[in-house]
Amino acid sequence: MDLIDIGANLAHDSFDEDRNEVLDRAAAADVSRIIITGSSYDSNAAALDLAVAHPGRLFATAGMHPHHASDYDERCDQQIRVLAQRPQCVAIGECGLDYFRNFSPRAAQRSTLSAQLNIAIDTGLPLFLHQRDAHEDFIDLLEPQLGKVSRAVAHCFTGDATALNDYLSMGLYLGITGWICDERRGKDLYELVASIPDDRLMIETDAPYLLPRTLRPKPKSRRNEPAFLPEVLKVLAEARGQSIADVANFTRENAIRFFDLP
Repeated sequence: MDLIDIGANLAHDSFDEDRNEVLDRAAAADVSRIIITGSSYDSNAAALDLAVAHPGRLFATAGMHPHHASDYDERCDQQIRVLAQRPQCVAIGECGLDYFRNFSPRAAQRSTLSAQLNIAIDTGLPLFLHQRDAHEDFIDLLEPQLGKVSRAVAHCFTGDATALNDYLSMGLYLGITGWICDERRGKDLYELVASIPDDRLMIETDAPYLLPRTLRPKPKSRRNEPAFLPEVLKVLAEARGQSIADVANFTRENAIRFFDLP
């Protein structure tokens, strides 16, 4: 099917012991390309290193997750700007706001997001965005700048109809994860995804998080990995009333266009 996982945290230490085997399993599952999420100073560097080591197959983002916003300083800003010049770096982020956890103060989250919006504007790279329980502030910061940004995706979208309509009206792409495979938390999303236009939709695992609950046989480990992306695809296609092949094709083409992949 030739799938593209637009968001996997492969620099996470849970993959340190078997990262090559994880990549082999992904290839066997027809996941041909993976965007590795950078979300902190250390993971940005690690994601880029992995992309360099696997040319044409792995790519990287560079950014500061809102959980780490308190750590954002000139050194971090310069690192993201330098990495953004590398051909393996295809987006700025993961960046955004997370008021659910508030691991960093909200003011620091807002200023860190604003700084990364400026990097995306300066570099022309698309934005890889995160938002949880911060919709109004997120829109207020993002919307005035979007006209200067090339493209943006709401990664791991789990929002309601209001959020979806706002994002679509702003021209955002939507990334769907295994959240849709959760019959408890993902029920509303399952019912909502049919309203996303074909040309705005992409798929991701957010590995090692969000293991699809519909996987059978059930994995022994709760660690998610890119090889499980076809399960997200299957449930998404079912929810949209489309064929698996059609959803595979347009989500792949959207990812190639969005990240300007070769």
